[in-house]
Amino acid sequence: MDLEKQRSFYQRQQRPEATQSDGERIQRGYDERRFRDFVEDQIREAQERGVFDHLPGMGKPLQLDENPYAREKELAYHLLKSNGFAPQEIELAKEIRSELQQVEARLARLRERRQRLARRRVPPFPSEKRAFNTALAQALRDYEATLRELNRKILTFSLMVPPAMHMNMVDVDSKVRAFRESCPPFPL
Repeated sequence: MDLEKQRSFYQRQQRPEATQSDGERIQRGYDERRFRDFVEDQIREAQERGVFDHLPGMGKPLQLDENPYAREKELAYHLLKSNGFAPQEIELAKEIRSELQQVEARLARLRERRQRLARRRVPPFPSEKRAFNTALAQALRDYEATLRELNRKILTFSLMVPPAMHMNMVDVDSKVRAFRESCPPFPL
């Protein structure tokens, strides 16, 4: 078993094609998988020997102050970061998520209010029903307006960032319809 460990990966994997000329090897194509396996085997053997055990900075966070993708914006990003701010596109993404959470929380409170009224032993009075229906109608108008504003912000955000970071637009009509179905007004 120890002899097997001592033999290098290349020796274990050597095949008759190793005697082929360079032209034949190029014609066959480069076997990237064998090279990757060889490199991984070398790393594993180095780990077993303890080569990576006492490297400088081990256990400390990485210092990732340099951003190779920032190019001309690097100074601006550095100033923003050192003063506790984020780039405009990151702030906009946070704002979009925060507003969406707030509006969903408001609707959840309205659903809960309706359920409390419906579960009471004493049925809700007509004035309570009217008050709830008025609040529901206002919440629906606000919800639709907020979702349309969020779509505008999402579009602005998507124009600022690379395609991999784009956000999906909110389907306003289906969200409003789903809320109406989950929280219908009280019949008067």
